[in-house]
Amino acid sequence: MFGIPGKQAVTLTPKAAAQVRKLMDAKGHAGLRIGVKKGGCAGMEYTMDYVDEADPHDEVVEQDGATVMIAPMAQMFLFGTEIDYQTSLLESGFQFNNPNVEDACGCGESIKFKDVEDLSTEHANGAPKL
Repeated sequence: MFGIPGKQAVTLTPKAAAQVRKLMDAKGHAGLRIGVKKGGCAGMEYTMDYVDEADPHDEVVEQDGATVMIAPMAQMFLFGTEIDYQTSLLESGFQFNNPNVEDACGCGESIKFKDVEDLSTEHANGAPKL
């Protein structure tokens, strides 16, 4: 795991925590699993799935009554991310403020992460470079 002692892998804004709690209460699930997969014009996309229990290799983040699990393959890419929930006239959804993203597509649906070797070095040194 890529954690720093005493620091959560990801943080949730109050709006994001409230939305996660609302979704889990409505659907009766234990939490939300966050991951990444190949796709989109920039190369990678975030995934979110309802889960009833954490996988033994998930990084579990509990904040303000909300539970988020980070899939093992996504942990290095999501470390240091702040998850927010935004609502506008046209849309609403989770927003990832991720210091590990190097580039994003114009539509905002996909991202490109920094080189894996750079991420490993940054996390080993204690914090991602901004």
